[in-house]
Amino acid sequence: MAKTKSIITANSTKFLYEYLNNPSPTGFESSGQKIWLNYIKPYIDEYFIDTYGTAVGVINPKAEYKVVIEAHADEISWFVHYITKDGFIYLRRNGGSDHQIAPSMRVDIHTDKGIVKGVFGWPAIHVRDAAKEESPTLKNIFLDLGCKSDKEVEALGVHVGCVVTYQDELMELNNRYYTGRALDNRIGGFMIAEVARMLKENKDKLPFGLYIVNSVQEEVGLNGATMIARKINPNVAIVTDVCHDTQSPMMNKIASGDLACGKGPVVSYAPAVQNNLLKLVIDAAKKNKIPFQRQAASRATGTDTDAFAYATDGIASALISLPLRYMHTTVETVHKQDVEEVIKLIYHSLKSIKNNQDFRYIK
Repeated sequence: MAKTKSIITANSTKFLYEYLNNPSPTGFESSGQKIWLNYIKPYIDEYFIDTYGTAVGVINPKAEYKVVIEAHADEISWFVHYITKDGFIYLRRNGGSDHQIAPSMRVDIHTDKGIVKGVFGWPAIHVRDAAKEESPTLKNIFLDLGCKSDKEVEALGVHVGCVVTYQDELMELNNRYYTGRALDNRIGGFMIAEVARMLKENKDKLPFGLYIVNSVQEEVGLNGATMIARKINPNVAIVTDVCHDTQSPMMNKIASGDLACGKGPVVSYAPAVQNNLLKLVIDAAKKNKIPFQRQAASRATGTDTDAFAYATDGIASALISLPLRYMHTTVETVHKQDVEEVIKLIYHSLKSIKNNQDFRYIK
């Protein structure tokens, strides 16, 4: 079978690597938002940024009927919490940072003086008691900056409240997967930016205002989406985020469903997902021969979909997810073809929405 031509261009790929390799920890997303906005500006009519840093590109800003496509921009990280007298640092989470993967990781500490390098130290295997082996916890993981005292640490510009991110860069596995930190969910920001590019390059005329939203602070409570949903007050919101691939070892399909990288986008069934909008998305997938998978959430999706759905007097919302392995690690992994299929599904879903379309059940 002949390989289909990629919809992702060389310039898109350059943007992807620049954007994914740039740190954008929760609450400190500004540098990443600048990269994102710089990329989408040729494809939008105007843009704005809210008080906390959510960036929004707008197409057809004067239209009354408003549709949002959204992803979140922030990544998990750490805060400097306690500096010992002998120069070691203990931390607090900023988002859902995984303490078990921390030992031996290299980090960047973000200060007013620039980046300070550090490492998560851990006792050597030779000196640990196998019978009483300690697991990494927030009480025993620590940073080593090569300093002898708290004064030396402070002289580098490091203080309580400085944010800490892992050092890691995007790469490919077997020319098939993207892997790195922060794919959750800046890969979503990349995908919605690509939708904006496709709309512009294909000269599509949408009968509504389109708001391309790259929101902040999802990792600490869907905060950016909550704020921007109230500000825009859209009629429709299509959110994209990541979900768990369950094919790798130690995953539980009974608990997390049977979802696989390489088998296409995942559509969600959940109270926050508006069923008529979900049907439109599924119909768009079938019509355009886009493979897709299904998952069921319980009370909440755990994504910005929940924030949009229940904002104002209710916003018809749907979730299109990208399967991902090893969430909240430095080796988050997604299939390159899935990325393209998510872009296509959002694009064709938008093309299916009619002006002033009413998604209510009972009319």
